[in-house]
Amino acid sequence: MTTEKTIQAEDRRMPSFFKKIPVSIERGEGVVVWDEEDRRFLDFTAGWGVTCLGHASPVICQALLEQSGKILQGPNSGLTYSPVRARLLSLMASILPENLTRIFFSNSGAESNDAAIKLARKVTGRPDIVSALAGFHGRLASTASATSQAARREPSAPPAPGSRFVPYGDISALEACLDSRVAAVLLEPIQSEAGVRIPPDSYLKEAARLCRANGALLIVDEVTTGFCRTGPMFAIEPLQVEVDFLTMAKGIAGGFPFGAFALTEAVASRLEYGDHGGTYCGNPLGCAVAAAVISHLLEADISANVTAMGALAMARMGQWKHAWPEALVDVRGRGLLLAMEFRQEAMADRISDACLARGLFVRPTQGNILRIFPALNIRREEMEEGLAVIEKALETCL
Repeated sequence: MTTEKTIQAEDRRMPSFFKKIPVSIERGEGVVVWDEEDRRFLDFTAGWGVTCLGHASPVICQALLEQSGKILQGPNSGLTYSPVRARLLSLMASILPENLTRIFFSNSGAESNDAAIKLARKVTGRPDIVSALAGFHGRLASTASATSQAARREPSAPPAPGSRFVPYGDISALEACLDSRVAAVLLEPIQSEAGVRIPPDSYLKEAARLCRANGALLIVDEVTTGFCRTGPMFAIEPLQVEVDFLTMAKGIAGGFPFGAFALTEAVASRLEYGDHGGTYCGNPLGCAVAAAVISHLLEADISANVTAMGALAMARMGQWKHAWPEALVDVRGRGLLLAMEFRQEAMADRISDACLARGLFVRPTQGNILRIFPALNIRREEMEEGLAVIEKALETCL
């Protein structure tokens, strides 16, 4: 097909839930993709943080090939045991915080968060969920209710009763909100969709203390930040905070639809047969891919590359802030989850369009924020090439 025919076919058959970029991507390799006319682009979005090892990763292709030749889905779904699932569980136990001893798999981050919300209510017998203003936890009914951004909720699905919101990073506001009706507090260690908002280092640890004192559970959403996106395997790792649920997806399987949530033994002991499940949850194919991705993250020391490339990018972005102080409010980030905040509304869209015209995908959010989050194994020359494109776009638009 041609790009024109592809666009016509999609626009004719798909609901218009969002405005699409008029580019038809046919193939990719690492951080580079090509459209149907064979035009080359750099991808600094990693499919919204998903393709952590880049496009068409040999690690993932090999795992798909080997496992698809064995079995994709067990008979009776998750009611039968699976050696590849058992291997993944053992591998995840070695990287998760020690207190998170139980793990269940899902198909996405939204599903992981939905399960944690549902199970927290079941375990505590309480109805309310507290989350942070500007947070984002998915588009299912329960997770949309825990999302304060009106633009991220469907008009037909306003927050359900029991949804409460507090300013992100404000521990006093959280303390004032907690009472005997709160089942759980749901927080991101860094608010990605909100523009890479980073709270004080003590925030999550204090939140955990308040939850324990109140009898509520703490759910930490590492859907975006997990699996070395910020440097360490999980963003909570250096914070030394004990959580009750940890939700995961995106980078866990490098682009294959897969997610997980981990919980403590104390929480798991309060659950019963039938409290949760799912047809594809922990399917052998997804487990094989996730195991291959996590193993590669560890064996290739991807964390070190994330730290180095993140430092390179922050140094260059810091120069831009000094060069255009009248336009740039802030540059910030951890590892390879980075953002530029502009003073003018809609500026992020203008910069994004200028980058795309020069062959680079970046991700605007909130109108005035541009996110940069490429594959975690990006090479220095690729990072420098993309940063040079952004700099040219800034020179053009500012």
